[in-house]
Amino acid sequence: MSLKDKIDLKRLPRHIAIIMDGNGRWAQEKGEDRLFGHLHGVESVRNIVEGCAELQIEYLTLYAFSTENWDRPANEVSGLMEILVDTIRKEVPTLNKNNIKLHVIGDLDMLPATARQALEEALHETSSNTGLNLVMALSYSSRWELVHAVKAIAADVKKGLLEPEAISQETLQNYLATSGFPDPELMIRTSGEYRISNFLLYQLAYAELYFTNTRWPDFRKDNLYEAILDFQQRERRFGKTGAQVSGDEKLAKQ
Repeated sequence: MSLKDKIDLKRLPRHIAIIMDGNGRWAQEKGEDRLFGHLHGVESVRNIVEGCAELQIEYLTLYAFSTENWDRPANEVSGLMEILVDTIRKEVPTLNKNNIKLHVIGDLDMLPATARQALEEALHETSSNTGLNLVMALSYSSRWELVHAVKAIAADVKKGLLEPEAISQETLQNYLATSGFPDPELMIRTSGEYRISNFLLYQLAYAELYFTNTRWPDFRKDNLYEAILDFQQRERRFGKTGAQVSGDEKLAKQ
């Protein structure tokens, strides 16, 4: 039996988020420059997007470029932007063929004009698709997102559109970049690092975290299936006891 066949299709995570880590180290281990790794990482993106679409996962968020990544060497950043623009333009026909809708979260004002234009075109061209929602986190960091949300809330309070006493968790969620998406249930990080690196800090509050030593350029569908199978073996309690969760599951089946 294949790994895919072992997956319980009735217990899939609705939303998977991935920190795609290890491109640079993968390349350096092969005696190549870091951009070589980023280029090969694109193939992993294609493979995993296809895998999620085949399983009918509803949302896939990929951490592609953080606000902190702007501090990397200039040649790497410019190379990454070129790869980004080239990849987006090449992949739009495939996204449409597979009914995949593209979304982008992050401080897009920091992106070069060519990248913004390519993104805007791709967002428009895939806007009517109804299958997998592919969310690209570009020039994104959770602290940036939270500060941006707090500023927007403060501005609406100042305008009299929002009463401070009425602010709740739901209010904050509505001001986040991810307001239109459910929180991830499974977060995968590749390349053996055990941290979430300023990624969806608020949204990952109850996500199951899965870490693998596999570098992102080597990450394929079987690695995705392993992460999902691990997710399905966990008991998700959300602050309740195991007995309460079992009781809730029994009631749901009645």
